[in-house]
Amino acid sequence: MMNPKQNKYVRFEDWKSEQSSFSNDHKSSSNIRPFHVRKPSVSSLMRSTNRRIERGSERISSRRKPDDFHNVTNKLRKDQSVASKKKVLDPHEGQFLQKWNKICILVCVFAVSLDPLFFYIPVIDNKNKCLHFDNMLKISACVLRSFTDLFYIFHIILKFRTGFITPSSRVFGRGELIEDSSAIAKRYLSSYFIIDVVAVLPLPQIVILIIAPNTNGPIILATNEMLMVVVFFQYAPRLFRIIPLYKEVERTTGFFSGSTWGGAIFYLFLFMWCSNVTGAFWYLFSIERQEACWRSACDKIPNCSSDYLHCGGNMNGNTLLLNSSCPLLQQEDIKDPNDFDFGIALDALQFQVVEKRKFLTKLLYCFWWGLRNLSSLGQNLKTSTFDGDIIFAICISITGLILFSLIIGNMQKLLQFDLVRVEEMRARRWDVEQWMSNRMLPDSLRLQIRRHEEYKWQQTKGIEEDSFIQNLPRDLRRNLKRHLCWSLLYRVPVFEKMDEQSLDVLCDRLKPARFTEMSYIIREGDPVEEMHFLMRGAVSSMTTNGEETGFFNSVHLKAGDYCGNELLAWVISPHSSSSSLPVSTRTVKAVTDIETFALTADDLKFVVSQYRRLHSKRQLQRTFKYYSQQWRIWAACFIQVAWRRHCRNKLEKSLREEEDKLQVALAKESTNAPSLGAAIYASRFAANMLCALRRNNATGTKSSPTFSLLLHKPDEPDF
Repeated sequence: MMNPKQNKYVRFEDWKSEQSSFSNDHKSSSNIRPFHVRKPSVSSLMRSTNRRIERGSERISSRRKPDDFHNVTNKLRKDQSVASKKKVLDPHEGQFLQKWNKICILVCVFAVSLDPLFFYIPVIDNKNKCLHFDNMLKISACVLRSFTDLFYIFHIILKFRTGFITPSSRVFGRGELIEDSSAIAKRYLSSYFIIDVVAVLPLPQIVILIIAPNTNGPIILATNEMLMVVVFFQYAPRLFRIIPLYKEVERTTGFFSGSTWGGAIFYLFLFMWCSNVTGAFWYLFSIERQEACWRSACDKIPNCSSDYLHCGGNMNGNTLLLNSSCPLLQQEDIKDPNDFDFGIALDALQFQVVEKRKFLTKLLYCFWWGLRNLSSLGQNLKTSTFDGDIIFAICISITGLILFSLIIGNMQKLLQFDLVRVEEMRARRWDVEQWMSNRMLPDSLRLQIRRHEEYKWQQTKGIEEDSFIQNLPRDLRRNLKRHLCWSLLYRVPVFEKMDEQSLDVLCDRLKPARFTEMSYIIREGDPVEEMHFLMRGAVSSMTTNGEETGFFNSVHLKAGDYCGNELLAWVISPHSSSSSLPVSTRTVKAVTDIETFALTADDLKFVVSQYRRLHSKRQLQRTFKYYSQQWRIWAACFIQVAWRRHCRNKLEKSLREEEDKLQVALAKESTNAPSLGAAIYASRFAANMLCALRRNNATGTKSSPTFSLLLHKPDEPDF
């Protein structure tokens, strides 16, 4: 049997790696041979084997614990989320997506504005009575359309990389962002993918560049109908795709209707765009009516086939017959029932708009025609009995009516915000005027109140800033106050030494205040209730030291400066009374309309009480004493008194020296008759005494008793 030492040896060989365990077994066994002569028994080997099996099972079970499994899965999810964040974009936080949505909606509007260019490609040759295409316009329209389609394609690719928030997760907060690529693709494929693909198909390019050049005869005459069908077939999805983009941009940034002028420009552009589309369709419709007249005339002319109405076909000399069969007559001039009534297309044919001429002239005329008829709701249209003519006129009337209702309704809604503000201002002004009349205030005081109310309204637009800021979340309110007030607090040398936490508390307790020109913020001798930090404007700070005769000090403060530092000195001073506020030593008057942030005594006392744990108290005391107005005035007066004392002592010393010289000169005289030297010293002494008396009278020796008041030393700040 094994002894306890052998069991201890087996317990000692517990390694984490099987390989190291195996190697160490051999090493240890070789090392203990001198100490353990007897070989291990079978039972001891079995027990050691069982222990090793148990340890191995414990290791395996520990690796399969639920906590470790969750840690591994969380790590994998974190890695997947990090990898997905590199590919999936957040639609609510990404600046790139917001900018791209703005660009995309502008490109979409530009694209639908370019699509009517395809309607201007067919051109009538009135001389040869045939139809052909404008090659330059055809190439330009296809290139521009292909360029805008590239943005559509990139937008489709980007949609597969844009995450979304499930509606079920919007119960609390902003919801959960889905970043799974398969879920994003499935959602997009089931929503707007088909519409985007149909909108980006190059169908007009195929009709113009492939079908039309490779066909002849009646097929090319049908190209107009085919082009009209294709463009209108894609117009619906291309317009429908703008609507969600518009809502997304409007919801996130208010890019189009954020202001009254922005909304007015948007709806004006919408009206002009509809006029452009209407004019382009009228152009193509006029060509269709001319072609219909030629076909009806060709059916009545022998050996005339409508297959050759395209340029390049053989008309067999039927040009004159077609010209006489399709006269351009007004409706009141039509006498023969067989004469063709062109209806609303008569203007385009009479003014030769459908013939080849400058494209800009053609575009402007068609645009003017559409704008004029949409504005008049189609009241001036002279339609024929042709069904297409009537349907087109009905569509113009309905479209114009809808556009006018949209423009008037939305403009009224946009202007209503400004009108509400104006009415609120008028109502408040009326209430203030009634109150001033009931109180029988003088005109000068009424003028000051009116100016203050007007200035406050101009700055806030009727918004109560204090209540608005206080209703914000604490973190957002702190960030806002930090942005507005952080630089102002750093102008105060004492606050500059504070930590960020104390400055955040100060920023959170600042309150906005406004003063009009020539109004007093603080008066000398009044208690100081607030400390003001200037954001805008200029003030004048002056003092007479308690209306002291001959004493005046004035400084000019601008944006970024502060006033009311007596309150800070009162809060810091250990001998200050908690019941009585400090008395102002200066008068602060607004030179212009100013805007400040105010800090009350209670708020300042709270912050300073939390601030007494600073390390460098001596440096803070020196900083406070250097920038304090009380300490500066005391230092200036102290220097003046010291200088005057020095001058007086110097004068007294010189007078004593002169007197000593006179005494010495008088003592040397041995005779009764006065000498010349004694007379000179006596005259000098008298002259010096007169000069000293005059100097003392000029400087005002009566003011010397006031030096005791000026030299009153302020209390030492205690932090």
